[in-house]
Amino acid sequence: MQRRALGRTGLKVSRLGLGTMTWGRDTDEHEARDQLIAFAEAGGTLVDTAAGYTDGDSERLVGRLIGDVVSRDEVVLATKAGVSRRSGERVVDTSRGSLLTTLDASLERLGVDHVDLWQVHVWSDEAPLEETLTAIDRAVSSGRASYVGISNYTGWQTAQAATWQRAVPGRATLASTQVEYSLLNRQVEREVLPAAGALGLGVLPWSPLGRGVLTGKYRGGTPSDSRAASPVFSGFVGAYLDDDSARVVEAVARAADGLGWTPLEVALVWVRDRRGVTAPIVGARTAQQLRGSLDTDDKVLPPELVAALDDVSGGA
Repeated sequence: MQRRALGRTGLKVSRLGLGTMTWGRDTDEHEARDQLIAFAEAGGTLVDTAAGYTDGDSERLVGRLIGDVVSRDEVVLATKAGVSRRSGERVVDTSRGSLLTTLDASLERLGVDHVDLWQVHVWSDEAPLEETLTAIDRAVSSGRASYVGISNYTGWQTAQAATWQRAVPGRATLASTQVEYSLLNRQVEREVLPAAGALGLGVLPWSPLGRGVLTGKYRGGTPSDSRAASPVFSGFVGAYLDDDSARVVEAVARAADGLGWTPLEVALVWVRDRRGVTAPIVGARTAQQLRGSLDTDDKVLPPELVAALDDVSGGA
């Protein structure tokens, strides 16, 4: 798998990342192990998790596998802080104290003394931005994180945070932003991608397969073993089970038929090769599902198909 620089930094990552949001819940340790083996054998290096994924169980599982399945120095380990679940409710806290305490807990769960990329999971109006960013500075200066980034920030939030960090020498400049981006959700093209490009941030798209809808699995209904049938993810996936999305899915399927590819490959290669993108984050429930994403490294969409997909998905 080819590697790309993460924004304007010296950090090189595989041009696909491995997402672990379901690890420890829908993905058990056996499947997670097989996924990590397949990912590493394909040349993948970027493994992305978060303190808020499955109440920390994702980080615990990643920590158990690193050093066993793959050595620590062969992995670009990324995690996030700022979102947790207390008493079953989603809680956002991007105050300096909470972020740094969460980072220490993440390091303990992961079994490492530092992460390669630490990201603020979401924006919050409850904490001043300058306070949130001092936590980023502290994480780098203390050696707990080598690089830092943001996640799910709007265009103006991205620009404000990145400019603040560049304003004074010695602050930790932002390496990346992680945002939802696919043929079914191109909103980041309006402001986030231009801001990231102007300020040197690499872009890490999450849900590059449109929450699984772009694989075509829902064209004939909702499979009983799919995320859309799960009480946890039904609303998350259901947002893209509308008529507009269906038109995009059919266009992807037609392109796949013409190329002899799968719809998954068409959708993934489209977002992987968008300007400014460093590495889409691909999550899977099983190793078999993940392998479908790992055979795309030598694939390139013809320009005429890119234009056609751009056109049909423009209003998605």
